[in-house]
Order: sequence, then structure tokens, then C-alpha cells
Amino acid sequence: MDRDLVEAARHGDREAYADLIRSRGDRFYALAQRILRDVDRAEDALQEALVIAWRDLPGLRDPDRFDAWLHRLVVRACLAEAARDRRRISNLRALPIDVPATTDDFLTVADRDQLERGLRRLSPQQRVLLALRHFEGREPAEIAEILGIPVGTARSRLHHAHRAMRAALDADARVTAIGGRPA
Repeated sequence: MDRDLVEAARHGDREAYADLIRSRGDRFYALAQRILRDVDRAEDALQEALVIAWRDLPGLRDPDRFDAWLHRLVVRACLAEAARDRRRISNLRALPIDVPATTDDFLTVADRDQLERGLRRLSPQQRVLLALRHFEGREPAEIAEILGIPVGTARSRLHHAHRAMRAALDADARVTAIGGRPA
């Protein structure tokens, strides 16, 4: 079914492209937000990737590779957005009042805060790897395919990203233990 949508979109069918993106948009937005750690910049990067995808879709040779191709475009757009010199502005998202509060069985607020501080200390390239691995559950072979790199390189970079995250969390723990404010 998706292959038919990709083929139709390749031939200029805007509704088919909209259907393809509608079914994948939230997932790609979440990936962009995890890489960039900023709502507005994630939206900008995703929009840029989707415009490029529409423009270059007729040149996609294998419709079955649409997801991997779009992943690669989103990651590249995120890295380009991260490289731009912009002021960082805190984003607060107002949550609707009528949404019931749910418990988080995995992380406490303090744990999420510590994880956020650790991720902010990493390079965008390291956040890409960790987001694909831990938030999307991708295997190193899939990550390599998305990034267009050899599997061994993906494993090596993932290893270094894990080490950098551990170091960032340890540094944050040391600062907190000394009584200072975490970065």
C-alpha cells in the first residue's frame, strides 16, 4: 500500500504525499525534537526535510526505501539546523488543563531532567545516534542505513556517543554532589 502512495507521490500526487507524511510526521517530529532539543528548531528542520523530500521525490529510485531516505533527510536537516548560529530560547509548552496526569513508570522528573542536561552536553551527531537507538529502537544496521555509513562505523560512533553520555551524566552528578548548580 505505501509503495503505491510513494509511486503516486513520485508522479506529483500531492494527496498521496500528504498521506505518506501524515502517517510518519509525528515520528519524524519526535526524532527532530530529540536531536535538536528545541521545539521550534525541530519544526523548522522537519519542514525543511519535507520540502526537500517533495522536491527530490521524483528522483527516488526505489520506493521501498522511502522511509530510510526520509530518515536521512530529517537527520541531515537537523544537523544543518544545529550548525546554524542561533540564539537559544527556552521553550515552554502550555499543556491543556483537561488532560489527566499520568504516572511515568520509567523516569522520575529528576531523572528526566538529568537526562535532558546530559543530552544537551552532547554534539548533535551524538544525539542523532542515541535518538535513533534508544528512542526509536533502531539496531546499528538500521542506523547505518539511515545515516548512509558502514555498519561498523555506526557501531563505533554509537559506542562513543554512549561514552560521551556517561561522561556528561557523571560530570553533572559531580557538580550536583559538590553542591553547585548543574549546567
